Amino acid sequence: AEELFYPPYDLSRFSWGSVNGTLNRTALTAEFWGVPTGEPSGGFANGSLAFRVTAYEADGRDGPLPRLLHTANSSKVEFVLAGVAPRGNGSRFALEVATVEEAGAARRLRSARSIDDEYAPAIFETLSLAAEVPGAVLSFLQWRATAYGSRSPRREDGIRCRAQELRAANCTLPPSAIVRGYFGGRPGGGCSTSALNISFGGEDGNIYQERHYLSWCVGSGRGRGPGPVPASLASSPPRRSALLGFGQPPADAFSALVVAIVAVALGTPAALLLLGGLAVLLARRRRYSEYEPIN
Repeated sequence: AEELFYPPYDLSRFSWGSVNGTLNRTALTAEFWGVPTGEPSGGFANGSLAFRVTAYEADGRDGPLPRLLHTANSSKVEFVLAGVAPRGNGSRFALEVATVEEAGAARRLRSARSIDDEYAPAIFETLSLAAEVPGAVLSFLQWRATAYGSRSPRREDGIRCRAQELRAANCTLPPSAIVRGYFGGRPGGGCSTSALNISFGGEDGNIYQERHYLSWCVGSGRGRGPGPVPASLASSPPRRSALLGFGQPPADAFSALVVAIVAVALGTPAALLLLGGLAVLLARRRRYSEYEPIN
């Protein structure tokens, strides 16, 4: 079915607060929060949008859900909507993410599924958006296919998120000092731009409508190039985070707990079959040995 969109919130037209009050040099975190200009009584009258950035000094895993695996060459961005009123009954938000890379790099969206949900219960899919050249991965974005409707997320707070098809961006990006500074003031000249929409919510209930809070996490790593640029927001909020980093995105190995469960689940029937077969063979042998020889 065709999706209908309300007019998007252009993030380049938001009024952003100073990062000086949220910068934590010890924890390596910062928060950028803002509201749209010229809309004092709209959906943002009692709400705001924020991007929380976390840098890492070593390999490890996040504590709160979705517990993304990270490396020392990656960082995390958490997209948070709090108190923003939906524009319609049953509407949901979608975030458009645009990426800029030097010419020659190809962007690919990949989905990895696993039966191991030890670190993110009931979430079996991890997505990554990587910039590649032959033989190497330059940078990546990585996230789990979920957002959360609570500041202290639990399994039951999960909100489904979906990534739409990656497409070549045919629009002009918002003016960005980082993008223009890196590419010498000529984004679009000798660069490739891609975009995708990430939507939150759907068949999994009205968690945001009930709590007016949504968070989504994404991880990121970079080899070269400024990476992703949030371009616009279409109606309905979540909490979400993702990972950004250099080179190959980190991949979860099967945990010892899952290996043990699988070994018991597969090994127990095999052991029972083996013992049963041995018991049958021994019983037959014993039965034949009881006959007296006939002269």
